[in-house]
Amino acid sequence: MLKRDPSMDQQIVKILTAYRNVAIVGASNKPHRDSFQVTQFLMEQGFQIFPVNPNVEEILGRKCYPSLMDIPETVEIVDIFRRPEEVVPIVEQAIAIGAKVIWMQLGVINEEAARLARKSGLSVIMNRCIKIEFQRWMSDTEYPKDR
Repeated sequence: MLKRDPSMDQQIVKILTAYRNVAIVGASNKPHRDSFQVTQFLMEQGFQIFPVNPNVEEILGRKCYPSLMDIPETVEIVDIFRRPEEVVPIVEQAIAIGAKVIWMQLGVINEEAARLARKSGLSVIMNRCIKIEFQRWMSDTEYPKDR
């Protein structure tokens, strides 16, 4: 079980209420995969989703992009479903496109990538699931889905 950190919890709530545009790096078109389920859930909550996977053309009716650099719109949160050793180049792209948050999913821990992101002014959430955190903190609130 994850040790709860009150300051991290506050940061998570702030992120989930402030930002709406999410790139899902490592998104899958296979319904049994966590990345598919998270993508679907966030779309249902009104988030603007940009799936990123160079091997897939479309996920849940959304165009899939080969990389963060190919997304023509503003990305605020970069949600990463990749192996820890693949995260640094993703963070470098996130910095280059002006993202605000790096979110590494459960099991994705890369301290070097986290340091790089923080040094560039990005918020970092690591080893947490954005869907679980949303359900934990936002389900009891009047969360505006159409902001």
